[in-house]
Amino acid sequence: MNPFLYVLTVLIWGTTWIAIKFQLGVVPAPVSIAYRFWIAAAVLLLVLLLSRQRVWPPRRAWPYLLAQGIALFCCNFLCFYYASQWVPSGLIAVVFSTAPLWNAVNGRLFLGRPIRRQVMAGALLGLAGIGLLFLPQMQGHWGDGGMLLGLGLALLGTVFFSCGNLLSSRMQTLGLTPWLTNTWAMLIGATLLGAGALALGMPFALDANPRYLASLLYLAIPGSVIGFTAYLLLVGRIGPDRAAYSTVLFPVVALTASTVFEGYHWSAPAFAGLGLVLAGNVLAFLPARAPAPAAVAGLAGRA
Repeated sequence: MNPFLYVLTVLIWGTTWIAIKFQLGVVPAPVSIAYRFWIAAAVLLLVLLLSRQRVWPPRRAWPYLLAQGIALFCCNFLCFYYASQWVPSGLIAVVFSTAPLWNAVNGRLFLGRPIRRQVMAGALLGLAGIGLLFLPQMQGHWGDGGMLLGLGLALLGTVFFSCGNLLSSRMQTLGLTPWLTNTWAMLIGATLLGAGALALGMPFALDANPRYLASLLYLAIPGSVIGFTAYLLLVGRIGPDRAAYSTVLFPVVALTASTVFEGYHWSAPAFAGLGLVLAGNVLAFLPARAPAPAAVAGLAGRA
């Protein structure tokens, strides 16, 4: 089951980045995100009702649901949608592939988990790779505040995503399924975005362009209902660090889509950068080495 969930997550989320790009234009980003998660929450609620699963969360879950709605289904996507205005979708996926590293850091800060040396080494490789991938894009644009802002927003969105991972992991330890928690967290995130957009006077008109409508449905149902449920099931089954390792393959799928739809041009530094990002993530999340028998014996002798 785990391999199936893993492949499903990679294929769906590796292609959502280009769909986000198709959402930009007539409809303001907060409104598009609200539409996406209202649709997704409605579908999930229908699934819960038809399968006769629990629909109403227990009282102790609401603080976590509120936090997850804000982090994972509000701030996270605001950052990525606005970053897509300046940065090619494939490169945003590359930044997002650092999620396992942020999970390790946040796990240390909030859960007291130790950070292994190879994780730090992987982080340095990954950051170097991101630098190489962005180098061709930045040539002649170092004074372009939009490109730099887009990169910063993509990094911030990845941090919010990591926080949402840890919250989901916590709720699953309480016995709550991602079907239930996603329903309410998506509804909370969408409602906050909708209220904010309404307060700012943003129009709620729906773009009738077939590309917009198709990408909205793709993001709402495969991208949100199926993708998030599959991913968060992995979080509960194998832990947030190992589940986030699936993001390593997102750039391969996303950059391929970006090449076809956005005219992304590959270069030698870009190939080298992608290799470093992948190598860094692989290094960071290889299983920890067991102590050598001699070392263990030595420690036992000192006890």
